[in-house]
Amino acid sequence: MNTEKINVTVAVIARNEEATVGKVIESVLPYCDEAILIDGNSTDRTREIAKSLGIAVHRDDGHGKGDGIRKAMEVGAGKAIVFIDADGSHRASDIPSLTAPIIAEEADLVVGSRWTGGSDELGGDIGKFIRSTGSSVITLSINYRWGVRLTDSQNGFRAISQKAAKTIQLHENIFTIEQEMIMDCLRRGFRVTEVPAHEYPRMAGDSQIVVWKVAYRYVWSLLKGLMKKRA
Repeated sequence: MNTEKINVTVAVIARNEEATVGKVIESVLPYCDEAILIDGNSTDRTREIAKSLGIAVHRDDGHGKGDGIRKAMEVGAGKAIVFIDADGSHRASDIPSLTAPIIAEEADLVVGSRWTGGSDELGGDIGKFIRSTGSSVITLSINYRWGVRLTDSQNGFRAISQKAAKTIQLHENIFTIEQEMIMDCLRRGFRVTEVPAHEYPRMAGDSQIVVWKVAYRYVWSLLKGLMKKRA
């Protein structure tokens, strides 16, 4: 494959998503030059389904979503690398709006905002209320620290430039990598923006996020990121 012609890589991040991964892969193919599966040591047929659809499969080291994100940035060849979960909660047709600012060299990280695009998963019960409230506090803190006006710092549906992917240094192993990515890009002078993107209920299974168990990790990750000086 001639990597010079790869504008968009879509990395499908998955662990035990055999019920949905095939549909997600098929949905992203029209919107990218390269699609890859980043697998977190699935014990079901996730990898086999991806291979049957003809895309490359890369296994991370099994430390969590953060590990999968780092693997995607390591192996993705596109000028823009898109991260999308394998649970069907995001719409593949939003990929062009995520990647256009990067292809045009107007941004280095583009986040799909659920606050401007809407979400079916940020309200309805106490867990979701805590999740959305915590997300807002974190985003507000990032905005004031770096002088930006983002609305969503936590959505994993996003795109990053190849240059930024090869420059930033990420260490978080769980979902906190999303806020870490934004803060490390900002402190290194990369341009961060967002576009509307709707979040749907996952097509099968249950979310792996248990808010009360990981809340302290989000706070600690935020404080570390806010205290770092510009690179």
